[in-house]
Amino acid sequence: MNLKFQNKKITGILTVLPENEVNFDDEIDNYDFSRAQSMKLKLIMGYGKRRVVKKGTAVSDLCIFGMNYLFDNGFLKKEDVDAIILVTQSPDHFVPATSHIIQGKLDLKQDMICLDINQACSGYPIGLNQAFMLLNQEEVNKVVVLNADMMSLKVSAKDRGSRPLTGDAASITIVEKDSADSVIYGTVNVDGKGADSLIIPAGGFKIPSTPETAKLRTDKGGNSRSLDHLVMKGDDVFNFVQKEVPPMIKNLLAKANRDKNEIDYYMFHQPNKFMLKKLADKMGVSYDKMPNNVVENFGNSSGVSVPTNITYNLGEQLLTNSFLICLAGFGAGLSWASLLLEMGNLNFCNTIDYNN
Repeated sequence: MNLKFQNKKITGILTVLPENEVNFDDEIDNYDFSRAQSMKLKLIMGYGKRRVVKKGTAVSDLCIFGMNYLFDNGFLKKEDVDAIILVTQSPDHFVPATSHIIQGKLDLKQDMICLDINQACSGYPIGLNQAFMLLNQEEVNKVVVLNADMMSLKVSAKDRGSRPLTGDAASITIVEKDSADSVIYGTVNVDGKGADSLIIPAGGFKIPSTPETAKLRTDKGGNSRSLDHLVMKGDDVFNFVQKEVPPMIKNLLAKANRDKNEIDYYMFHQPNKFMLKKLADKMGVSYDKMPNNVVENFGNSSGVSVPTNITYNLGEQLLTNSFLICLAGFGAGLSWASLLLEMGNLNFCNTIDYNN
């Protein structure tokens, strides 16, 4: 589906990273793989450092910490927040919505909208889409898009495919009405037939967690997981990304009447370095325009890898410059979504550490 928004803009992006850093080299003996094979994979896939939460930390904690940072530093006023959109697959509870918990703990006004959106890898552009739509309302002038996930808690310590890549993070993006005649183009796609390509089988209402679902089982690839853990069919996900993302971006650019070389940066979700390089090659885009350095420094934090990509690689530049940026997320669902927008002259664009 093609989308188009007018007179909307992003005015600030903040990424919140857990202080707890894990190095792949320190976990290398957890995996049923020779050290030589592991080090080869480290180079190809981008295994390196990743940020993970400490036990007891919740998504609301990361978001509240970031929001208070913005309030304390004068980047945001409580009374100006008209809506909160939280995109996560790591809610604090089944009930109530985590956005409600955040609103209450921050003591924000009652005259506002709070929404939780259950999306993963494509969640950042999908959350922005919802924010743009809310801004069409007369009384909605400023929307806070929170994107946060803590999937490290749902990945088996013996899963060499997902564990070395999985990180945690939260982001806060402020979206407002734009007095300039700006246009934002977007796309959203979904294929639920591939839902089991990235799935946590147990823990919901369909298959509640029990001692039986917690038992580890070893697959033919040597990965040991339980039904309570994230299961990823790596080949299926890789093929899906290579097949669906390039035509999505081609269609997006055609709708905007833009050539791929006009785009300053392709700030994409970063599952791993290998996949991003292959995607850039297929699209004919230089690695300089499509950074792939987030996973090796922070890990794959699902949809939050997109704003992390922006604050890490473009942070200070976006305070004084403006760029034509293509955003894209793709993965669990299966879903894939993108946005093309002018971004720049932001009030803030930085990364902070969560410490509590």
